[in-house]
Amino acid sequence: MAGRRMSQEINAGSMADIAFLLLVFFLVTTTMDSDWGLARLLPPPPEDIPQNDDIKIKERDVFVVLANANDQLLVEGELLEIDQLREKAKEFITNASHSENLPQWEDISLGLCNQKIAEAKAAQDKDVLSKWKKRLEAANVLGNYTLTKQVISLQNDRGTSYNLYIQVQNELAAAYRELREELAREKLGEDYAMIEEKAKSKNPVYPDYKEKYNAIKTVYPQRISEAEPKEVGQN
Repeated sequence: MAGRRMSQEINAGSMADIAFLLLVFFLVTTTMDSDWGLARLLPPPPEDIPQNDDIKIKERDVFVVLANANDQLLVEGELLEIDQLREKAKEFITNASHSENLPQWEDISLGLCNQKIAEAKAAQDKDVLSKWKKRLEAANVLGNYTLTKQVISLQNDRGTSYNLYIQVQNELAAAYRELREELAREKLGEDYAMIEEKAKSKNPVYPDYKEKYNAIKTVYPQRISEAEPKEVGQN
């Protein structure tokens, strides 16, 4: 028996640990390729769209954007390229020319706000009172400003590509952001991005930035109303 080799058993006690470590290694090192992604959260939350069904929005106050199945943009009945949408939206939102074909506008001042607040109190109209108090707060921060009753209505065809959908959403959001940036620089001499960052900070050093942030959003509330996709048509 001395010349006979003894058979040895393989110790498999640590195999489970090794397999687990290999699994963790591959999970950590593996990358997932993605061709497309959301540039922001979609759709954007409506910040100031009237929810009362009894409130009628005039046609001139609605900026209609249609994206059809051929990935064409019809903006206010006009065929536009995606790179033209942002400036067209900004022109509509501001109505700087006070055109009768663009949204209704109203010049807001401290005197007007105080007058409307007094009238609302006398009429015991809480909704109107809240609205004008908000406008008064903005006027205290920014001085006189102009408001428009703008709403952007976005409608997609069921065949609209994901790529175009994202581009349209981003261009409309960029229009609002650029207008807020321009207003912040004009009225406050500061960057809107910095105001927003400080307003959302919990640092007590920046208490007045929340007022600045809210004031700018009062002047340019993001109002994007997105309808359910349907057959918009193929031109």
